[in-house]
This record gives sequence, structure tokens and C-alpha cells, in this order.
Amino acid sequence: MRAVVVALGKIGLPIAAQLARTGHEVIGCDVDQRVVDLVNAGQEPFPGEAQLAEVLADVVGRGLLRATTDTAAAVATAPDLVIAVPPLMVDADAEPDWSILDAVVADIAAGLQRAASEAVVTVSVETTLPVGTTRARIAPALAAGSGLLAGTGFHVVFSPERVFSGRIFQDLATYPKLVGGLDAAGEARGVALYEQFLPDVEVRAMGGAEAAELTKLVETTYRDVNIALANEFARHADALGLDVQQVIDAANSQPFSHVHRPGVAVGGHCIPVYPRFYLAGDPDAVLPAVSRSVNEAMPAYAVGLLGDDVPAAGRVLILGVAYRGGVKETAFSGAFGVRDELLARGLHPVAADPLYDAGELAALGFEPWLPGTPIDAVVIQADHREYATLTPVDVPGARVIVDGRGVLDPAPFTAAGVPVRRIGSPAR
Repeated sequence: MRAVVVALGKIGLPIAAQLARTGHEVIGCDVDQRVVDLVNAGQEPFPGEAQLAEVLADVVGRGLLRATTDTAAAVATAPDLVIAVPPLMVDADAEPDWSILDAVVADIAAGLQRAASEAVVTVSVETTLPVGTTRARIAPALAAGSGLLAGTGFHVVFSPERVFSGRIFQDLATYPKLVGGLDAAGEARGVALYEQFLPDVEVRAMGGAEAAELTKLVETTYRDVNIALANEFARHADALGLDVQQVIDAANSQPFSHVHRPGVAVGGHCIPVYPRFYLAGDPDAVLPAVSRSVNEAMPAYAVGLLGDDVPAAGRVLILGVAYRGGVKETAFSGAFGVRDELLARGLHPVAADPLYDAGELAALGFEPWLPGTPIDAVVIQADHREYATLTPVDVPGARVIVDGRGVLDPAPFTAAGVPVRRIGSPAR
């Protein structure tokens, strides 16, 4: 088949590459000329995605994948399938900003109008959305912009991405692919198209776009609620002087318990955001709202573990501004909450991250730390692998370490008389 993938980010580009590596002709679309140029050169525009560099070099070299900034023109070639993965940006309260998604839908609609005489194109949206968005917002916009009727002039399905940055090809070959349409014929067509490039997994018809939309929100809201419960257990374990991870591991040793790990923050584009999308449709739900409050309070709780070991106006080093280890992304990172709590307590936060240079840190609102400069304390916010081997020499002057991710080997610090405190673990 022939396919178009719109938005060549950390999700869209691997999907385009997966389509191409299974033998299909793919046009990738992105507004960033730099991304388009790199893809056309067979080079990955962002680091950290397993196999992507090799797959891109192969499929671009074989002429199966090319990129463009002109989405309407790509859709006008009448592909069998258009997959749209534009970011749905949100504000600090996770309220959606529809401008990017609406612009992408408008471009697709313009292409559909030009493609109408050649094919009935299936448009699949993979961006996570509040329930009802595909039917009530996207399909009418496609119809208005193309002059075609959904179900006859084009099909629309919702198929949520269910992958994790860094292992997307592995996840695409592991988890069932969910497809929900506006009608039975469109859904069946969507299932058949996905089966052509995901041969190793079940492609599951959901019986409607709303069921597929809700499934993604259930997955992510469950994780947020689970992490909040783990954080509640951790705070109680701190009060009791117990190691919560030992307790959680013991509880999870039987098949009915699946408690996640506690930590300094829940960050990223997904877990802090999608429970808000769920609550938008179910405002009377109690657990998702409470869980968000619990998890949003964890950066302040982590700073509180510094105790009285930091002098007034002391310098506290935040290690890791990325929301998780190995990923250069700060969406809803706990580093912002840690910084703000330190400032509220009259302390002096500085920050370092192996993925960000000093200029990037400053642009994010952090004072960069010059390695070797004495500090009074450390809060580890991201589980970068580099932090596992830190020693007192690396953080001169530190009187206390709060390991918000449980990544640090405490032995060198314990030997030097520097306490290492973890969330839900006795002070060492």
C-alpha cells in the first residue's frame, strides 16, 4: 500500500519507518525543514530510539520513505492510509491547545479534496484525545475542508499509539493495535490496513472510535492512579522507617498485585496529561483527580527530605531536568516543581543534566551548575544512568543527597558520612 504519516516526531517517524520496512511506499510530512532534510538523508533527527538510525538508512536508501513539508500535496497523491500523529499541546493545567491538530487536519482535508477522484482514503489519528474528539471535531473538520462525506468520500479511525520512546519498534511488535472507526466499514478498512504493516500483533477492532479513545485514557489514568498509590505507600513507609520498595516487591510477588514504583515526579507528555483528558469527560470521577494531586505534590515532598541539613540560602543541585532518564524531553518534568519548591524555601537551586548544555538549561529557567563548584545538597530528579556511579567527589560539599529515583549507589556517600535519602526508604 501507499501511506502518508503526518508529524515526524518521536512517535510518527518510527511509525513511518515501520511502514517502509515492511515494504510499503511512505511519504512523511513535517513542518520542520530540518527534520525533513535529515529524513531524506536517511539520518535520524533525534537520538535515543533503538534501531531507528539503521532502519531509516535502509528504507530511505531503497526509496521506500521520503519526507516533505507539504502535507496537502502528500495526501493528494491518494494514499491508502494517512496516519496523523501531531502533538496535542496543553497548558500547565493540561487544557488542550487545538491549534496544531486543527492545522494538520486542515492540511489533510485539502489533500483529500484533490485525491477524491482516485481513492477513498482512510485517515487514522494516533494522537491521544479526549473521548468524542474523532467523531465530533476531526471528522467534521475533514468533511468541511474537503467537501467530502465521512464514510463515503473518506474514512476516519482512531488508533492510539501504545509505545514507549526508546523501544518503539519492539512495542509495535508486542502490543495489540487498537482501531476504532466511525462506522463498521471504515473500521474494517482501518484494521485491514494496519494488518499490512504490523504482521506480528493482533489488530483489534474496537467497535467505535470512542471505545478506542477511552481505552488509551484508561491505560494512562490507571498508571497515574497506581503511581499515586505507590507514593502514598512510600510516604507512610517513611513515617514507619520501612523500605517501601522491599514491601512493594514482596506484595508484587503474588499475581494479584502490580504496584508501581514511587518517585519524585510523574512527567512526560502522557501520564500527567491524559488523566485530565479523562476528567474532562467524567468530571465527577474521584480517584483520577486525587491521584493527580498526590503525584503533583511529590517534588515538594522530595525537597522536604533534605530536612535541616541545608543552611539558609544554601545551594541545592538538581540532577536531571529531563522528565526521565535517557530522554531529552522536559514535558511536565519534576525538575520544575523541585526548583520552585527550593525557591519557596529560600534555597538557591542550580541544575545539571547530561543531555542539556548550559544554554539549554538557562532557556528552561534553570541556573546551570558548573561541575566542581561546591554545593550544599543534591536532589536527583531524573534516573540518568550516569548518576548510578556518582561519588562525593562529583558533588563537592554536599551534606545530604535526596535520590528521588532510587538510582544512586549510596555506599560511597555513606562511607563519607553523607546521608542518602530515598522516597519510601529509611535514611541511610
